[in-house]
Amino acid sequence: MTDSEPNPPDTGEENAPTAAELEAAGQNSMFGDPASVETPPDNAAAPAAEPAETPPATPALEPASKATEADTNQPYRVLARKYRPQTFSELIGQEPMVRTLANAIERDRLAHAFLMTGVRGVGKTSTARLIAKALNCVGPDGEGGPTIDPCGQCEPCTAIAEGRHIDVIEMDAASHTGVDDVRDIIEQVRYAAVSARYKIYIIDEVHMLSRNAFNALLKTLEEPPAHVKFLFATTEVEKLPVTVLSRTQRFDLRRIPSDLLASHFGKVCGLEGVEAEDEALRIIAASAEGSVRDGLSILDQAIAHADLDEDSKVTAERVQDMLGLADKSAQRHLLSHLLEGDAKALLASIDEQYSLGVEPLALMRALMDLVHKITVAQVSGAEADAPSEEERAALGEFAARLGAGELHRLWQLLLKGHDEVRQAPDPLVSAQMALLRVLHASELPDPGKLAKRIEELANRAPAPAVSSQSESGSPSAENAAATPHIGSAQDWAALVDEVDRAGKMHVAELMRSRVRVIELGPDKLIFEQADNFPDDPGPEIRDALFQIKKRRWLVEKGSGDAQPTLREVEEAEKSAARDRILSDPLVKATLEAFPDAELIADDGKIARAAGSKWN
Repeated sequence: MTDSEPNPPDTGEENAPTAAELEAAGQNSMFGDPASVETPPDNAAAPAAEPAETPPATPALEPASKATEADTNQPYRVLARKYRPQTFSELIGQEPMVRTLANAIERDRLAHAFLMTGVRGVGKTSTARLIAKALNCVGPDGEGGPTIDPCGQCEPCTAIAEGRHIDVIEMDAASHTGVDDVRDIIEQVRYAAVSARYKIYIIDEVHMLSRNAFNALLKTLEEPPAHVKFLFATTEVEKLPVTVLSRTQRFDLRRIPSDLLASHFGKVCGLEGVEAEDEALRIIAASAEGSVRDGLSILDQAIAHADLDEDSKVTAERVQDMLGLADKSAQRHLLSHLLEGDAKALLASIDEQYSLGVEPLALMRALMDLVHKITVAQVSGAEADAPSEEERAALGEFAARLGAGELHRLWQLLLKGHDEVRQAPDPLVSAQMALLRVLHASELPDPGKLAKRIEELANRAPAPAVSSQSESGSPSAENAAATPHIGSAQDWAALVDEVDRAGKMHVAELMRSRVRVIELGPDKLIFEQADNFPDDPGPEIRDALFQIKKRRWLVEKGSGDAQPTLREVEEAEKSAARDRILSDPLVKATLEAFPDAELIADDGKIARAAGSKWN
């Protein structure tokens, strides 16, 4: 007999098992017998048969199935699987996404493709399954439509929750990366759903698909049949092509806050009949880093660790010991040695940490984390972000004692040391030297306090006396600059600039450096030479002025009251400006505080204090 025969021959076995019974028998042989369900009497009419009492909806955080006598033979299910969300109300920390989906379902504005992104353990795959249930739920009476609150009792809901619905296909893109896998999807989407409202494809870790696979999926993803929905989940959304992102409706699932995680873990402990300290739950929530799955895995381990004792209580001390957090106090002691300047104790603490297996780079990173937490607590004025009460109190004490400048300087020094340790051939030696540098830098005065001290010294200093003439008897820079030139026909500086702009740069330099003007008039220049060179610059100046002005000039040496050269005026102005700076009370106070300092001008000239050695 073959399956295609319309009327198979009568074998005389009236009680031959049906196909459904054979399938159920195979399921039971693999997964155990299901819990017994009370059936109505044989004489009850099929359409009118209803259960005496409708089972209540699954409460929040309740496991998918109650423990029965048949379940005792089943293997243990970890908490992360046992308490996977079965409704959107159980999905914690993702309220904006749930609100968007609820409005879309209510208004019948469902996209054809959804993309769930976020770190591990925040509910991406669970959300995809919940969307599949919400779209295919028919209600307990079989007459319902898409809803944000799937009943969890109808056949589509139960089949999707158990992962056996024929129209909800889950694919792991990490193991199905090729174009042939996508080609199978393209071929199957043409066929309508067998028993559900929508045929749904859930592709996890979709970023693992190859480039050719993405390209093959693009057209189907953009214009799929009306009965098909695509649900993608990924932890690395930046690896997805832009063409895929533009064809999907994206939801960024957030990290779960620590306080919400701790509350959630407390409810799980209540359902499991386990007693746990609030401090222990906060430590587990902090270690989970916003991931529900990671937190439940740690909680599972903590419960097993607590069962070794008589009271079977999850305590903060045991959780710290289990997670290896006992060395946090050693890191705080190390930071204290840094701030107190105790070099011997610092080196001893480093050696102790290294002997316990702490890598030097991890040690530097831990110190940086402490400084960051202290800084944030100081700026915000709130309690430090730490899992244990002891650590929060210690970080709060650091925040009250240290200044903002000290913390930022400490961060910069540790950051530089972290880079050095990472690149050093001997990380331990590099870490020791880097932390010793931090220790000695902590002894330097705080820049803010030093600036206030200098201002106080400046306010107490007497006002500087301004002299109109230098000790040599020559006029000051202000007088030299303010003295008018003899002759008003042309300005000497303007004439020199005109020669310079005409391309006679050598002659212009001679006029600036060697010529002291006695008389300047129309086509006439009487000057005094400012140096002892034997050559006379007069002929070169005369020729240059003739070429520029197109007329003859009288240029000759003379005697009389000569003005300083332009170069001498410039040097006098710089000297006067330097004297004014050095006579300023604030600068005097600074030089008194730093006797070996030197004042560097903008042009590189150095005005030295007595016996200066460093800048």
